[in-house]
Amino acid sequence: MRENRRGEENRNNAGYGSNAGNGSQAGYNAEQVSYYSSNGSYNGPYGAPGGGASNGSASGSTGQGSGKKPKKKKKRSRIGDAISMIVMAAAFCVFVYAGYMLYGYYKEYKKADDAYASLENYANVTAADEEETETEDLEALEEAFEEAEDTGDEDAIAQVLSGREVRTVVVAGEEVTLPVMESPVDFESLQEINSDIVGWIKIRALDLSYPVVQGEDNDYYLHRSFEQEDLFAGCLFMHYENESDFSDQNTIIYGHNMKNGSMFGSLKKFRDEEVYKTSKYFWIYTEDVIYMYRIFSARVVNKVGQPYQIVFTDEEFEEFLTTAMEESEVDNTNVTVSTDDKVVTLSTCTGDSSTRFVVQGKLTQMYAVKK
Repeated sequence: MRENRRGEENRNNAGYGSNAGNGSQAGYNAEQVSYYSSNGSYNGPYGAPGGGASNGSASGSTGQGSGKKPKKKKKRSRIGDAISMIVMAAAFCVFVYAGYMLYGYYKEYKKADDAYASLENYANVTAADEEETETEDLEALEEAFEEAEDTGDEDAIAQVLSGREVRTVVVAGEEVTLPVMESPVDFESLQEINSDIVGWIKIRALDLSYPVVQGEDNDYYLHRSFEQEDLFAGCLFMHYENESDFSDQNTIIYGHNMKNGSMFGSLKKFRDEEVYKTSKYFWIYTEDVIYMYRIFSARVVNKVGQPYQIVFTDEEFEEFLTTAMEESEVDNTNVTVSTDDKVVTLSTCTGDSSTRFVVQGKLTQMYAVKK
């Protein structure tokens, strides 16, 4: 009996002093005792590398821990690589799409530049200081008118026009005698290209010079050139309900707000007071009459409402003019407008689908085209 008990004690105590035990205590010893391997290197507890050779439960747990961690890292690494690949593929697609869009824009702008480059053959309305191409010194004429208008001196205006040849023409169904001015626009040739061309606008402050067309609706020329060819930039066109002789109370001319400043892309520059001071007028040439307009308002407006109204009652027109004067972003202190005036509204988009930017001028003087 004593020998049996001693044998049982030996068996029970074996786990405390051996790394080869099979019980739970053997696992404990594997973790807690075997910190150093046979070659002397440190083997930390709880599954540290190089632990004892214990086959106990703790040792088994240690084996599981050391086996799973690398697998998790590998799985995470694969997921990370996949996400990186997806992100890179998406970025590449965005890059390709952006390049395609930029090329498309460039192609359209180039097409527009090429289409309008030929205009020099039909109109020599370039810099005012080039006598061979500009038949009138518009800058000097504008300065004289501005000074006369700002002082309200009618005699000064008459003095500006004195000495000019006069000619009788029909305007809005009535015969009127006007001072004569040479026109730089070859309307005869332009009419052969497109009979929808009703005029030519020149804005010196913006170096802007384009033909103006009028279609049967406001959609046809939205993306067509003055030659009636498909063109994203379109052209400048008059509201289809306006009288083509600019005789309405409010004549509306539309143009795209192109990023390169073409069409009406430069209208917003009138927000700069220095640009406005350069020239406060714009000119519209027609086959028989030349119209001179004094700018009295530049502002953002709702895309619908009075700025796009053509015919008014006296009360409506007075409200139209008052609002335009009060909301103007350019200085119109010395400008006077009345219900007897005729207005041209130049309109372009703003980037906000609910608003438009407009520049408005009142008719200051008419000239008969020299024949």
